[in-house]
Amino acid sequence: MRNQTKSMLLLCGALACGHQLFAQQRDYPIQPVPFTHVHVNDNFWEPKMEVNASVTIPYVLAQCRAHGRVDNFLRAAKLESGDKLSDFPFDDTDIYKVIEGASYAMQVKKNPALERSIDTLIGIIGAAQEKDGYLYTFRTVNAKKPHEWIGSKRWENVEVLSHELYDAGHLYEAAVAHYQATGKRTLLNIALKNADLLVATFGYGKEEKYPGHQIVEIGLAKLYRVTGDKKYLDLAKFFLDIRGPKGDAYNQADKKVIDQHQAEGHAVRAGYMYTGMADVAALTGNEQYLHAIDDIWNDVVFKKLYITGGIGATNAGEAFGEPYQLPNMSAYAETCAAIANVYWNSRMFLLHGDSKYIDVLERTLYNGLLSGVSLSGDRFFYPNPLASMNQHQRSAWFSCACCISNMTRFLPSVPGYVYAKDKNNLYLNLYMSNASDITLAGDRLSLIETTDYPWNGNIDVIVNPEKKFDFTLRLRIPGWAQDKPIAGDLYTFDNKQLSPVVISINGKPIKYTTEKGYAVLERKWKKGDRITMNLPMPTQKVMANAQVKDDRDRFAFERGPIVYCLEGPDNKDSLVQNITIDKSAIVNAAFKPDMLNGVEVITTEGKSTRRQLNTDVLLETNQKVTAIPYYAWANRGPSEMTVWIPYEASAARPQPAPTIASTSKVTASVKNTRMWKALNDQYDPEDSKDASAPYLHWWPKQNTTEFVQYDFDREHTVSESKVYWFDDGPWGGCRIPASYKVYYKKGDEWIPVKNTIPYEIAKDKYNVLTFEPVTTTALKLEVQLPADNSAGIHEWAVK
Repeated sequence: MRNQTKSMLLLCGALACGHQLFAQQRDYPIQPVPFTHVHVNDNFWEPKMEVNASVTIPYVLAQCRAHGRVDNFLRAAKLESGDKLSDFPFDDTDIYKVIEGASYAMQVKKNPALERSIDTLIGIIGAAQEKDGYLYTFRTVNAKKPHEWIGSKRWENVEVLSHELYDAGHLYEAAVAHYQATGKRTLLNIALKNADLLVATFGYGKEEKYPGHQIVEIGLAKLYRVTGDKKYLDLAKFFLDIRGPKGDAYNQADKKVIDQHQAEGHAVRAGYMYTGMADVAALTGNEQYLHAIDDIWNDVVFKKLYITGGIGATNAGEAFGEPYQLPNMSAYAETCAAIANVYWNSRMFLLHGDSKYIDVLERTLYNGLLSGVSLSGDRFFYPNPLASMNQHQRSAWFSCACCISNMTRFLPSVPGYVYAKDKNNLYLNLYMSNASDITLAGDRLSLIETTDYPWNGNIDVIVNPEKKFDFTLRLRIPGWAQDKPIAGDLYTFDNKQLSPVVISINGKPIKYTTEKGYAVLERKWKKGDRITMNLPMPTQKVMANAQVKDDRDRFAFERGPIVYCLEGPDNKDSLVQNITIDKSAIVNAAFKPDMLNGVEVITTEGKSTRRQLNTDVLLETNQKVTAIPYYAWANRGPSEMTVWIPYEASAARPQPAPTIASTSKVTASVKNTRMWKALNDQYDPEDSKDASAPYLHWWPKQNTTEFVQYDFDREHTVSESKVYWFDDGPWGGCRIPASYKVYYKKGDEWIPVKNTIPYEIAKDKYNVLTFEPVTTTALKLEVQLPADNSAGIHEWAVK
């Protein structure tokens, strides 16, 4: 029997809750203060965590039932007839992540009804587990038509698409969280039985395979911390060491992990792997892992990180792009990748004690991560773009729901990132009002922090030790308060406004030294000692490195940790892509309690631009411009949005001039009406695969006849059609069409135009067709899709 009393969990969820480790166990030199010991009561995070507990978790549970996640387990357990399962073999993890999030939420606030619901789910999960511990509903259900990803036998496709080990990793994380929350071993026993099967199956001389999608390494490290059984840690290290060099860059298997020094491939898999490497390095002292993830971190932060903290630039593999490849409209920046980025940077801080990692963590937390869930808690983003032309809208559910369930498990753990400790050092990393109880080097103390962060930088901390004792309090001075958004030169502030950070103790300003971004306050603290710190919080204009071509001649607004955006509902004509703002423009900030659940809003003066017919001269109009926090965008429906604001007119996208096309009513055989606007927005793409503006596509349809149609505002005589095809090969599913025809409307009939030049079908250019003039009220393109691909259109112009 395992010793159940030796240890409880140290790192629960996102390194957020824990108890005493084994005395002999190596681990992170710095340890987080458990989130159960940090009681957040501010006006920013507490309402968001409450919405997660009261709205998001019940909502996602209901959606899991409605979309077959629970049925997967019921049918695998033969508790329900049939073998029809949900869409993807990783769908089981949605249940595990909801259980994890619910477990964290129940530690913050008791919820008997939720606990009963989770207990019922755990019973169903246990019934679906096979006798030897195997737990994977897509195989156990023994479907007549098995999912093509799972392979013909266990583990056959584990390095590719089966997600068997990915499912196991999320199971382990949920099991540890549930055990910590309730003391019940029901889910933990299921997880340990499964982990024992993995230990018996994988290893040198056995199944020498790695997980196609990483996370099992993190879960195994947590099981090791709970049980003290080194076989789980050994297996986590095996899964890392067996990767590469003959695999794919897509899942970080083209090199041994210790030989990887740049971020590559699928961003979520990468973030989880780097986190797992940090865990194993901390637990084993593996220096090679540390060197690798240190280099990879620099590669990301210096070359591949969005200003919002998002990672993963391209939808081709949901992956990191090349250095400085950071498109905005087509930014992927998946919510799961943001969560993985927080996990990874938290571990990097625990290894090195440097505030630069918390700078990235905080940036991601307040921007690219928080944007993934609506203010109402029941609408979501999968990618988090930094620009939009009405084509992005929050969804109630995705068939691939990983980001939705991931949010449920992350938000309750946020308080666990506030404090950390190392011997006689206490780190204050994030600023939010809270009351905490902490044990530091054997002495107990409580801290009461009061602040209106992130809207202002005034922070008040009362220190209450049980008895007077010496310790060092390290207050993080954020990079943004030192005119440095993040480490490196990827982003800089244009308007340097360096002001001193004033710290007082008991009302008297003090001189202090700084180490690794922390103000070091060392003294014998007594009950009632009050620290006040003022972080100057001007509105800053952020400039990107000149090598980021998508951000040239543009800046972004940032105030404290919050990145801002322009959104249609707040600006003239609901347009923002046509706005320019001078770099020297004076800006004002004011809190609007009735707007978007209460936000600080930035206002300034700018100009809007508009095209004119038959001339390249743009019309400019002065206007007031309003910016809102990026995390709050798209809570009022689809609209235009941009984070990076042009200060040169050449970088703006002027409002289109009225043309036959732009004044037409668009219809098409594709049902997504938001895509229809792409046809006549007068945006000329760089090439056919350019995803930096909207386009219309028929994916996943193949080998069908489709159409797009313009109904003119009145009768026009036309003689030319120009169409620019969308083609995202070789990665995507759209190619130029097999053929197309142009028709005009005559009465109730559609008549083919009489072309005067041959039809041309080519990518990366406008396909021009001239024809004998026709007087008509409508024109239509009839498009034959390729036999084995779909097709799409960037722009369709008519003369």
